[in-house]
Amino acid sequence: MTLATLVITLTILLAAYFIRGITGFGSGLIAVPLLAHFLPLQFVVPLCLMLDFSASLVLSRHGRHQVRWDEIRPLLPFTVIGIVLGAFLLLKLPREPLLTSLGLFVMLFGLRYVFNIHGEHGISRLWAMPAGLLGGMIGALFGTGGPPYVIYLTHRLHDKFELRATFSGLFLLEGALRIVTFLLAGLLLQAELFQTLLLAMPVMALGLYLGNKVHIGIGQRDMILLIGLLLVISGASLLWRAWSP
Repeated sequence: MTLATLVITLTILLAAYFIRGITGFGSGLIAVPLLAHFLPLQFVVPLCLMLDFSASLVLSRHGRHQVRWDEIRPLLPFTVIGIVLGAFLLLKLPREPLLTSLGLFVMLFGLRYVFNIHGEHGISRLWAMPAGLLGGMIGALFGTGGPPYVIYLTHRLHDKFELRATFSGLFLLEGALRIVTFLLAGLLLQAELFQTLLLAMPVMALGLYLGNKVHIGIGQRDMILLIGLLLVISGASLLWRAWSP
C-alpha cells in the first residue's frame, strides 16, 4: 500500500466512523464501496469487519443499558441461517442480479425515510424473520448487512438513543459470527491487514468520538433523514458495483 493510498484509506475510514458515531451504523455502507475502488475486496471487507466489531464494542459499552436485547434476540436465529445461505449463494449465483435487486430495494426504503413517508407505526416481530435472513445473507454476500436490520429496527424503536445502542449490540453479535466465518476462510490471516488495523484504530476512535458529539445534539427527525440518505447512498453504490466494468 502506497503512502497516498494509506492517506485516502484513513480519510475514508474517518468519515465512515464519524457517521457510525452519529447513527450507530453506516460505516460499512460508506467505507466498503469507496475503498473497493482502489483496494481488493478480499482486503477491504475483513478490514472493515474488524473495525466495525471494535466500534460495536465501544458503542455497546457506552450505551449497554439502552440496548434492547429483546429486539435483537428474534433476529439472531434467522441471521445465522442468512449467513449460511449467503455463503452458498456466493458460490452458486452470479452477483450482478443480486446486487441490482438489493440496490433498488435499499434505495426505495431510503427514499421513504428521506421524504418521511415511511410511517411511524410499529411492525410485528414476525418481520424479524425476513430482516434476519436478508441481513445475514447480504452481510455474507456483500460485506454490508445493515439495511434490512435498520429498516426493521427503525419501525420497532423510536428512541434515538435506544436505536443507536441496539444497532451496536446487534452488529457486535453479527460481527462475531462473521469473524468466525472469515477465520475459517483464511481472510483474516493477512500480514498487511493487521498493520493497517493498527493505523486505522486511532482514526476509527476519533471518528466515533466526533460523531458521538454530533449525535447528542441531533434531533430524531434529523437522525431518520440521515439514515435515509445513507440507505440511498448504499443502494446507489451497490448498483454501481453491479454494472461497473
